[in-house]
Amino acid sequence: EARRQRRLLLGVVCVALLLDNMLYMVIVPIIPDYIAAMRGGGGAAGPSAPAGGNGSGGGNRSLLPARYPQTTGDNEDVQIGVLFASKAMLQLLVNPLSGTLIDRVGYEVPLLAGLGVMFLSTATFAFAENYATLFAARSLQGLGSAFADTAGIALIADRYAEEPARSRALGTALACISFGSLAAPPFGGVLYEFAGKRVPFLVLACVCLLDGLLLLALAPPGATGARANMPVGTPIHRLMIDPYIAVVAGALATCNIPLAFLEPTIANWMKDSMGASEWEVGLTWLPAFFPHVLGVYVTVRLAAAYPHLQWFYGALGMAIIGASSCLVPACRNFGQVIIPLCGICFGIALVDTALLPTLAFLVDVRHVSVYGSVYAIADISYSVAYALGPIVAGQIVHTMGFAQLNLGMGLANVLYAPVLLFLKNVCQMKPSHSERNILLEEGPKGLYDTIKMEERKG
Repeated sequence: EARRQRRLLLGVVCVALLLDNMLYMVIVPIIPDYIAAMRGGGGAAGPSAPAGGNGSGGGNRSLLPARYPQTTGDNEDVQIGVLFASKAMLQLLVNPLSGTLIDRVGYEVPLLAGLGVMFLSTATFAFAENYATLFAARSLQGLGSAFADTAGIALIADRYAEEPARSRALGTALACISFGSLAAPPFGGVLYEFAGKRVPFLVLACVCLLDGLLLLALAPPGATGARANMPVGTPIHRLMIDPYIAVVAGALATCNIPLAFLEPTIANWMKDSMGASEWEVGLTWLPAFFPHVLGVYVTVRLAAAYPHLQWFYGALGMAIIGASSCLVPACRNFGQVIIPLCGICFGIALVDTALLPTLAFLVDVRHVSVYGSVYAIADISYSVAYALGPIVAGQIVHTMGFAQLNLGMGLANVLYAPVLLFLKNVCQMKPSHSERNILLEEGPKGLYDTIKMEERKG
């Protein structure tokens, strides 16, 4: 029954992550109407340029471009950039608080609260009629993601305490993230075309509500006293200065910079350099979904067979990302540009799938096995890249050029890959003498420790 419950909880978390990415990407079809309304045009303009990426737990990140119409003034460009970056910005600010709160109250209540905020955000999107309301809904989604994504990933790490089950579960969550990014634009576009702009958001709101109700049925607040005997987690500021965790966080941020910076810039470059058509711009990132899922699957299988090489999988992924980023400016047609973009997403899958379980292991052996703060740090790493991308990338291209942007991002990943050698001996670490481990060594004395001991035996 415990195994069945944790599988259901994994499903709840996966749906939450999928919804978060779908809500981010489903706004793509309605952006032209908002821009036209701001310009006083009263109608929809044709989509052309992408913007922004999704920075969620995890690796809450988009694999398809968000597109908005060409604008005539820098002010509108700034508004659009701020709109797409607002979610990651708020996530970046809230994550230190959400991680601390998750460590104190457990995983289920913050996850439920995050789903509630996401439901409110989705409903606000459905009835938004101006830029200010859309911005408020977008920021509200960032607040919900800071709790739902972090608590969800931490819950998976807690319930799947042993390898390779933990890597498989986290890999499943990452696959749901990429699937949500893939499914959202056609889902939103079809419903927007035939049923109106509110219907996609109302459908997502209903799914979010059902997911919250299922979580409430599986883990009602106050139904168990395990949290009362759970040790106090290590404060987030102490985790941040742990050199091993800092290396992992730096890798997560660095590997996502190419994706976050390319999304808002690559469409205009494709039009200027190769005369790409609208459908080619729209399908630029679509094929990258499949190597991303393949990368997750390959890394999970390799980690199960050779768990001591997790650092190597991450370093290999960063090398692939670096080489692929440097190849992007050399492409001369749509077919060629797909190849390095697939390489970037394949490399990101290797890094994320290898290093997210490593964070949980580092907490297990060096701190206290409470995971809210450490996955808040991971979410902060993602949010840094995706908050800067929509705002900074365009300015870099304007001042230095698209080729220089890609070469810089590629060089950063290639140079960071050897840093992961620092993690080479992590698998040989022994658990620290934390309060939880002392209790487990002496025999279970509290409800939480009894439960964890039974899980280990199982």
